Amino acid sequence: MAENKEKTALRDVIAVTYITNENGKFELAGEFIKLTLTAKNDEGREETKTYDRIFLHRAFPFDYPYSYISVLDADSAELGIIAHVDELGEETAKILRAELDRKYYTPVIKQILSVKDKFGYSYWKVDTDEGILEFTLHDTFQSLLKVGGTRIFVNDIDGNRYEIPDIEALDRASYRKIELFL
Repeated sequence: MAENKEKTALRDVIAVTYITNENGKFELAGEFIKLTLTAKNDEGREETKTYDRIFLHRAFPFDYPYSYISVLDADSAELGIIAHVDELGEETAKILRAELDRKYYTPVIKQILSVKDKFGYSYWKVDTDEGILEFTLHDTFQSLLKVGGTRIFVNDIDGNRYEIPDIEALDRASYRKIELFL
């Protein structure tokens, strides 16, 4: 009997609400995304609630940028998961993709113009798909994240992210400027 109770408790803890067209409706409310969600409450009855502002968080930001999206309320409580934004229709997908692209804005580095290392900081000047950018890294080795074989993400001291989709595709001069850190 106690064993069955433990299994029920575990199932309740890991229960996931998937947000679909049937139970959720997303819409723009000014600069924020609003969600009307129908889900079971603690008593097991369906209840419809409106959240005037929700936040989106990628569960797998590198491999599945538009799948498995966690939807959080203003208190950072998870309301549910979106399996894939495209399953919610063209208009909703457009709203959600725009918000995810804004939140996870990541310029692509095409060329590394200079890297200067001083006192544990490195100062980068790069050419990206957004133009010439300059940023600073603290502890360069920790700020470079290898994803897969040749893909690298760079995190600067301000929390901004940059991507090098294929380190081997960089020109030789760019590669030589950072090979020590790889």
